[in-house]
Amino acid sequence: MELLDRYQQAVGDLLYKVRTTQREAIIRAGELVANAVENGGKVYLNGICHSIENDLIYRGGGPIFYKHYEADKTELKPGDVLFVSSVSGRTLNVVNLAWDSMEKGVNVIAFTSMEYARAVEPVHPSGKKLYEFVPLVLDNCAPAAEAMLDVEGIEAKYAAASGIASDFIMWSLTSVMVEKMLKDGYTPGILKSANFPGGNDYNKQIIEKHYDEYGW
Repeated sequence: MELLDRYQQAVGDLLYKVRTTQREAIIRAGELVANAVENGGKVYLNGICHSIENDLIYRGGGPIFYKHYEADKTELKPGDVLFVSSVSGRTLNVVNLAWDSMEKGVNVIAFTSMEYARAVEPVHPSGKKLYEFVPLVLDNCAPAAEAMLDVEGIEAKYAAASGIASDFIMWSLTSVMVEKMLKDGYTPGILKSANFPGGNDYNKQIIEKHYDEYGW
């Protein structure tokens, strides 16, 4: 099982790199989210690395106030937080969204791979990639072109890095947010698993009602 061992080692190395290089940015992001929620802002997750956001939105153990960004339905307001993601840093619709949102006074937090982004050219009319204009960037530490491993007999590299790293980062910054909110005197609405006895009733009768009233 050589490939299994190589993959698991690569993931361990990836997460270690995130831990040792992104701690400051993770803390900043978690504190920004906490401050926004405490002051009435909403927190929206656009697509993060092929739908990693779904691991945080209305999940048992996660905060109720993470919501999907829906292009035709979500009305962003100054003070809100929007997470965007482009591993290459140049995906046009993502760069457009980040650019337009910042002009509205929205706090944009961008996921990208700095190694990947520095290896490609921008496509946005501004000539910029995400990390060149978004004030808070989280580097998922994926290699250029995404995959981590060379496998004999396969031309393309194997094993995408950005998804597992981004999920780790999102839960890490959420931990910072939870701790800060509790310290500030706010109890963030953390959901229970709906499939565990009593979980669904707790979510509906307590957490959702509290969120509707207070926003957290």
